[in-house]
This record gives sequence, C-alpha cells and structure tokens, in this order.
Amino acid sequence: MSVALVTGSSRGLGFATAQALGRLGHRVIVTARDQASADRAAADLTAKGYNAEGLTLDVTSPDSVEAAANRVLELDGGLDILVNNAGILPEATDGEQHEFASLKLFKDTYATNVFGPVAVAEAFLPLLRKSPAGRIVNVSTTMGSLNDQANPESPYYSTVVPAYQSSKAALNSVTIALAKKLADTPIKVVSVCPGFVRTDLTPINKEQAPLTAEQASEVVVRAATLPADAASGTFFDRCGAVAW
Repeated sequence: MSVALVTGSSRGLGFATAQALGRLGHRVIVTARDQASADRAAADLTAKGYNAEGLTLDVTSPDSVEAAANRVLELDGGLDILVNNAGILPEATDGEQHEFASLKLFKDTYATNVFGPVAVAEAFLPLLRKSPAGRIVNVSTTMGSLNDQANPESPYYSTVVPAYQSSKAALNSVTIALAKKLADTPIKVVSVCPGFVRTDLTPINKEQAPLTAEQASEVVVRAATLPADAASGTFFDRCGAVAW
C-alpha cells in the first residue's frame, strides 16, 4: 500500500485531499499542528473505512518536521506522496494600514508558505527516494503567477496581497528547482492551483468561493498520482497549464 502525507490536513482542502487519496486505496497520514486535531481527522477517515494515521506536524518548526519524518520512517519505512498543502493568508484579515505591506506578515507568510514546504521536502526526501514513483505536490495559486499579476486582462490583476502572492511565486520557483534536482529519479514535483475554494483561508473564501473542498481536491489528487510519463516541474489547475 502506498503512503501519502498531506500537510495541514485536519480540515478544508487538506482533509478533502487526504480523504480522496484514502478512497483511492492509499494509506493517508493526516497532519495538524496539534495531535488532537490530527487524531480527530484520522478517526473520521478511519470510520469511513480508509487507512489513516494522525500525526503532529507544524511546518514552521524544524523540530516538529524532523520528528514527523522520523515517525513516518518508523511507522511505514518510506513515503510515496507528499502534498505540501499547509498555507496561510494573514493579509486578508489585517486591519492595519501600511504604505506597502507589513514586514511581520511577510515573515509569517513565508514561514508557512515557503520555508515550511522546503523544510518538509528536505526532511521527507530520504523517505520519498525509497518509493518507485514518488510524488511531491506544492499547493500554489494562480494569484502567485507573475504572468497573471502583470497582465491587466487577468481576473487576478486587481488582487494585491503581496506577501501571499510572492510566497506562492517563490513556492513555484521551489517546484522548478526541486524538479531539476530530482530529474534523475522517479520523483515528480508539480505546483497546482486548486481554484477559489470554500475554506477558512480567508473570510471571503467561506462566503464567496464557488468550489467545495472536495471539488478542489480533484486536481491535487491528479497531481499526486501522475503517471510515469508525465512531466515534472509543471504548474496546472483544473483546466490545464498555468503560466508561471
């Protein structure tokens, strides 16, 4: 049985992704910053007949990331799918006025959205290298596309949340670098945009997003189960390729 780990998967898109992977027969490691939340989510999946395990994983804590990797090695001996889903957008609820942006929010956003996936990839790559078909999925967004940010005709052109958008652009660059680094291995690395999803990411998401977490998880699962002949180092959404 292949093993999949999804960061930030006690609720929302992460949980929906874990559930979809469980439905496909993968053993799923559900993670959260506290063990109780991870255990509740894993118990929910187990009650539905899926093979699930709860695990504490705070992507902003090097000690937590290292401990999680050691625990997965102890439990399963390796890993086949890593979904870097954990992400934050604190600018959406920032009530302060700034000339441009808050340095603190930049640091907080990058800690989760960029440094987190890098730390997790570094810690779990030795386990992924044991897999005959390792997959790394970085959950990004078209809002981070430099092409869309600079294109007046893009629906995202008027959106300005610089910490979040630049963090996802940086994550996309990490995807390209990782794909190059792993080009001589069976591991494939991709970025995906799940779309505008009804999650707790921002108040607007909960109120206005057209996609359910279950609908949005479809593209994440597609990326996590790419066939052997698929390209690595790509960026796509439900409709196809997204410009970097």
